[in-house]
Amino acid sequence: MSPRSDRVRLDLNNPAFQEVLFALDKRHQRALLATLRKLSAMPWNQVYHDPGLKWEAIVSREGPKGHRLYTLRIGKGFRAVAYRDGQWLRLLSLHPDHNSASDK
Repeated sequence: MSPRSDRVRLDLNNPAFQEVLFALDKRHQRALLATLRKLSAMPWNQVYHDPGLKWEAIVSREGPKGHRLYTLRIGKGFRAVAYRDGQWLRLLSLHPDHNSASDK
């Protein structure tokens, strides 16, 4: 597999994720978009180990079709709930603080 084909592909189409994204002020949107840009250029093995993303499993819940859910830092003061589906990072929701990401 070439390095380019191992890069993360982003799915931002979940309505719950979009609802919060579109309601953010420009400053927070820019920070979030910078993180999304960073993610889209990374290979998957780097995502798991990047200290800025703080990729963490959510053991108390299951995602669609039994996928394991994760939280990751997705901008200053925000975390996202997502799961990996092949090369895709499917973003499900966006939360203003760490505690709400794993409790919803």
